[in-house]
Amino acid sequence: MASARLKYLSLGVLVFQTTSLVLTMRYSRTLQAEGPRYLASSAVVVAEVMKILACVLLVFKEHSYSIRALNSILRQEILHKPIETLKLAIPSGIYTLQNNLLYVALSNLDAATYQVTYQLKILTTALFSVSMLGRRLGVYQWLSLLVLMAGWPSESAAAPEKEARSAGSQFVGVTAVLVACCSSGFAGVYFEKILKESKQSVWVRNIQLGQWSIVHRVMGNQNRSLLGYTAVWCCCCTCLDVGTTSIDCIQS
Repeated sequence: MASARLKYLSLGVLVFQTTSLVLTMRYSRTLQAEGPRYLASSAVVVAEVMKILACVLLVFKEHSYSIRALNSILRQEILHKPIETLKLAIPSGIYTLQNNLLYVALSNLDAATYQVTYQLKILTTALFSVSMLGRRLGVYQWLSLLVLMAGWPSESAAAPEKEARSAGSQFVGVTAVLVACCSSGFAGVYFEKILKESKQSVWVRNIQLGQWSIVHRVMGNQNRSLLGYTAVWCCCCTCLDVGTTSIDCIQS
């Protein structure tokens, strides 16, 4: 009963987080402020660091707040199992790409167009689930996906009216969202497959995932500037961290 309540609570938090994250990210990318704008790539890695800290605290809680137990589990599951940790390199790289693309998209699209278009990730996730996990979807599930897709053209048809208000490129924004949808679907299903094939905690897996994201960030961009951050950006990172934790609560 307690587990079911936690999942429903996590679902409610996730709905709130999804809505607020889009608005705060869009505002932070279009806010006219003095000085340079923050780098999307550095924002992604800072969010990953926050996620790692949250997962470490959850592992700490699971083991009765024992420092010795926490140190033991992290050593045993991460340092002593390099092959298991290496498996997370692929989805981590894809997630890093996806998160950077979302910043690009919100810099070029209004929040409504972004939100509707990004819902196509549900379709890509369903397709990858069928092909990679062998799942079977019922008639009503496929009809729901078709209804979801029908909402995207209607929103896209209104794009010319919004183009005058948007300072960025609609084409760049939509392309970034579509690529992010495909990467999100594949990485999510791949990560789920890894979770089902192992007995490791979802929190430990997220720590491994976050570690690889930091590695990809350091290898991919040597500019480590942390300029241009505001309170709005801090809200973005907090929303992203809360959303990730809520998804993991629902899956676990």
